[in-house]
Amino acid sequence: MASLKYEIPLLDRNTRFALWQIKMQAVLAQMDLEDALLGIDKMPSTLTDEEKKRKDRKALTQLHLHLSNEILQDVMKEKTAAALWKRLEQICMSKTLTSKLHMKQRLYAHRLEEGCTFHMSPNRDWFTTYETVSEGVVLMGNNASCKIAGVGTIKVKMFDGVVRTLSDVRYVPELKRNLISLSTLDSKGYRYTAESGVLKISKGSLVVMKGQRKTAKLYVLQGSTVTGDAAVASSSLSDDDITKLWHMRLGHMSENDMVELSKRGLLDGQGICKLNFCEHCVFGKQKRVRFTRGIHNTKETLEYIHSDLWGPSRVPSRGGANYMLTFIDDFSRKVWAFFLKQKSDVFSAFKSWKIMIEKQTGKQIKYLRTDNGLEFCSDEFNRLCKSEGIVRHLTVRHTPQQNGVAERMNKTIMEKVRCMLSNANLPKSFWAEAASTACFLINRSPSVAIEKKTPQEVWSGNPANYSDLKIFGCPAYAHVNNGKLEPRSIKCVFLGYKAGVKGYKLWCPENRKVVISRDVVFDETAMLPNLSLKDCSNKENQKQVEHQINTESTPQVSTKIENRVASSPQYSIAKNRTKREIKPPKKYAEADLVAYALNVAEDIDANQEPSNYSEAISCEDSEKWMFAMQEEMESLHKNKTWDLVKLPKGKKTVRCKWVFKKKEGTPGVEEPKYKARLVAKGYSQVPGVDFTDVFSPVVKHSSIRALLGIVAMHDLELEQLDVKTAFLHGELEEDIYMQQPEGFTVSEKEDYVCLLKKSLYNLKQSPRQWYKRFDSFMTSHDFKRSSFDSCVYFKKNNDGSFVYLLLYVDDMLIAAKDKGEIRKVKAQLSEEFEMKDLGPAKKILGMEILRDRKTSKLYLSQKGYIEKLLCRFNMRSAKPVSTPLAAHFRLSSTLSPQSDDEIEYMSHVPYSSAVGSLMYAMVCSRPDLSYAVSAVSRYMANPGKEHWKAVQWILRYLRGTTDVCLQFGRTEDGVIGYVDADFAGDLDRRRSLTGYVFTIGGCAISWKATLQTTVALSTTEAEYMAITEACKEAIWLKGLFSELNEDLQISTVFCDSQSAIFLTKDQMFHERTKHIDVRYHFVRDIIARGDIVVSKISTHENPADMMTKSLPITKFEHCLDLVGVDICKFGWQDGLVNSLFLFTRPNPRACGLAVWHPVFTRPGHGRVWPFQRVHKLDTRACDLAV
Repeated sequence: MASLKYEIPLLDRNTRFALWQIKMQAVLAQMDLEDALLGIDKMPSTLTDEEKKRKDRKALTQLHLHLSNEILQDVMKEKTAAALWKRLEQICMSKTLTSKLHMKQRLYAHRLEEGCTFHMSPNRDWFTTYETVSEGVVLMGNNASCKIAGVGTIKVKMFDGVVRTLSDVRYVPELKRNLISLSTLDSKGYRYTAESGVLKISKGSLVVMKGQRKTAKLYVLQGSTVTGDAAVASSSLSDDDITKLWHMRLGHMSENDMVELSKRGLLDGQGICKLNFCEHCVFGKQKRVRFTRGIHNTKETLEYIHSDLWGPSRVPSRGGANYMLTFIDDFSRKVWAFFLKQKSDVFSAFKSWKIMIEKQTGKQIKYLRTDNGLEFCSDEFNRLCKSEGIVRHLTVRHTPQQNGVAERMNKTIMEKVRCMLSNANLPKSFWAEAASTACFLINRSPSVAIEKKTPQEVWSGNPANYSDLKIFGCPAYAHVNNGKLEPRSIKCVFLGYKAGVKGYKLWCPENRKVVISRDVVFDETAMLPNLSLKDCSNKENQKQVEHQINTESTPQVSTKIENRVASSPQYSIAKNRTKREIKPPKKYAEADLVAYALNVAEDIDANQEPSNYSEAISCEDSEKWMFAMQEEMESLHKNKTWDLVKLPKGKKTVRCKWVFKKKEGTPGVEEPKYKARLVAKGYSQVPGVDFTDVFSPVVKHSSIRALLGIVAMHDLELEQLDVKTAFLHGELEEDIYMQQPEGFTVSEKEDYVCLLKKSLYNLKQSPRQWYKRFDSFMTSHDFKRSSFDSCVYFKKNNDGSFVYLLLYVDDMLIAAKDKGEIRKVKAQLSEEFEMKDLGPAKKILGMEILRDRKTSKLYLSQKGYIEKLLCRFNMRSAKPVSTPLAAHFRLSSTLSPQSDDEIEYMSHVPYSSAVGSLMYAMVCSRPDLSYAVSAVSRYMANPGKEHWKAVQWILRYLRGTTDVCLQFGRTEDGVIGYVDADFAGDLDRRRSLTGYVFTIGGCAISWKATLQTTVALSTTEAEYMAITEACKEAIWLKGLFSELNEDLQISTVFCDSQSAIFLTKDQMFHERTKHIDVRYHFVRDIIARGDIVVSKISTHENPADMMTKSLPITKFEHCLDLVGVDICKFGWQDGLVNSLFLFTRPNPRACGLAVWHPVFTRPGHGRVWPFQRVHKLDTRACDLAV
């Protein structure tokens, strides 16, 4: 039989798997090995077992020989040909969408190449102009030559929506990629820089082209090719239309100023011709007698300020303003505008502007020129200028020419306002929005007074960016998400640029309100009614741009997917404003009127997690995310989560989506990893049909600390486990149908749906079903569930020792005297669930666990969480303070915002987010924050500036106490409680505050600070109700410890109010207590039975005092010592410095010296905690050695 020669390319991630699969099946059929793909058990029965295995090995070998190293590495563990074939289908067939997108990218994407001599393309249809050439070749990196068939121009729509022309593009049919030559761009005066994965190509200060990095040396153009009629339309604006378009974009700027900007290349390379008649300029501008010009030889910004008040307006603005106050810097001619309701607001506006502008620049205002209006000459205005050393220059009465700069600026602003309102056909009530936009544009317009430079350029030292400018009043379509069948956008009117926010200000006529949005489509052509399309395909004034790609070797298909948004050439898609480059010496770059103390710019993270499947397979880490998704799918199939079935009639499906998370690994245990989770869209489930009960318990934080106290007290072993895909183990009791996961649709079963057999993440009942499954397993293995916490399990061994297990969703803590018992429990769990053994417990729920076995100490810290918290709210460099909340904070609802400005200010403050983050730290390991967090959390609905200052104060306290932790030790002390109350501490409703803390072994395990629900009439009543709350917690703790085999003495609760203690023992109801809720009186029965003992303690020794009020530093530190809150002295011993004052006399207080505790510092940290102080030292009374 003649031999057959064949060649099949190796299968890699760029190979079309369907074709390779057919060829590979043909090869195996030729060798009589195709049966091996069905599996050994399905081979013909006529074959012996040995023949079947031999046949399978041959097929497996053939498959291995036709795989690339990249693919082979992923399937090496497969031992049979059938298993390998199935695995290849899972890897490659799931990438059908990816392959299509890659192919599209291969055909349409432009690569930016530095080693490329010309622009080149293999697509003949792209050329808008074309000339055939008969000679010329291109030498590729592998020495292969490709013939040049022609040369011409190609239109490319850039990232900003502007269509640009690439000239002298070579048509190379044999080329496999579209290449843009950076060297050609460089020769034409363009410059390119690469930073943070983005290649920017610019001409002057204007960025005309961007490329996104896909690999180490590969950049792909952010844009798309414009072909056919679209290319003609996109370049069809005549010179007159272009000039008029920019004239309106720039707020009806004069022709001379536009020519100046065009000369600098700042108008997208567009030439400016003669400006034709503009009717709106006639309506808005009117000649008047010129004022004589004053000359000021200013040397720097803020040396000389001009100011004037315009108004009153005949038509109030939409916000009710009747006046416009302007400030002009003489040196830069930059202008700021404030809109006021009345003249008396001038002083407050000047004061706030002065503080803001001086803080931004680090300079002081020296001279101020105004007229003699009473608003500028009030006593408070004069006192401020005198105290700040500001020299006043006032005009002569009825001589406005002496304030010519400010007067002329007001005229310029209002001329632009009238032009823009006329052009946009908007009512006069929009004059303030138009004036604000006019100031924005004036600051970016050349000025004769500063030698044709722009005010923004002189002020900041950087040229302005014009790429985001749009015509005032043009139609704008803002993105909305009102529902699946509702329109995706709403038509608005563009009103300008919102200071301090990356978005555009729009007016929505339908809702009659202003909205801020960054996802906007503009229709500027609607402002050019007489636009005529002309063929200008060879225009020279179209800016020509190109980009780079590495062609040292034959170009390869990128494994990344480029997202494109197709749009009509008549529209431009609004993009994010360019992120401001922060330079330390220039604190005021690009600073307009921003009166906010908080940075509201978006945090754009280069390592941001993808939000959907498409982003995951197109980002830099696409391979890692794809592997994570495949791992999740394997887990789902292994767990038999669903069956593929036809959707029954009358049934509806639940959709699903991919959720991605990059998890930080446990230090020393696991590396950071990429996790993909398939979740159901449970919001579409119908109550009573798709689910019934949904509640699922989790372990209380008090239970976790109680177990840690037991572990430290008895020196037990403590280890940690994690359940992989925990929710998938729950058995569903309802029939739920779900769509197939995106990217993993089974071939030839695209119309099938998933009938869920096990619970899935984000289903309403998933947590409950998982808990029921786990609880059933634990009780079947001789564990008992605690009656006081449903997620605490314990088991008594034959030798009398106990094994404890705590469950928080899928995280577990296991404690026992013997490690063998822990290994036994781990083995039992691993047989039932897929577990991850994390070894000795180091971190749970963001709380770090450190142990010093030598001293039997256990530390519970949130250092890492607190440092991230400080970084998130920009407080890492804040100055530390000594207490969580200073006594001068008298918070109440009267401090909530009263004016529109205050409401606007607080709308940009992340108050709720900050309080929520602080609350989690308080709940976990920081009882010292209880009172402060309780105080600031009362005003989350309507916080004011003073409330925000209190939150910042708490963050400053955390800045100095990141190393503070709870310290558990090996002592025999039982459960001890402390309780206190602050009578009428709530300034709004005069309710009292309850605070208690319970310790075991001297370390806090449970605490609370809250307002009482009943208004107390005396301190005694407030303390009485506080004792009741504390006794309820004492009963719970006593019961929990009793179940955990801790034979504790009768719990004692200490209170510093003797009258309240007497009231708890008084069984008579009388006038003094009849108004108190009956539920508070149960404490008398508890105390009478002897379950709880309430004892008197001195106020100075009651740590619960810090839970109800602000304390002085000395008393506060003493309270922390009493509840085991201390510096973590274990874990970084190399940096431990123990500095003590040693005294030769027994009583250092006698010589006027405050006792100093040991001071601990960490390497690289110049801070000390606790905060101490030294009083005046009498050296005659004692000798001191350091």
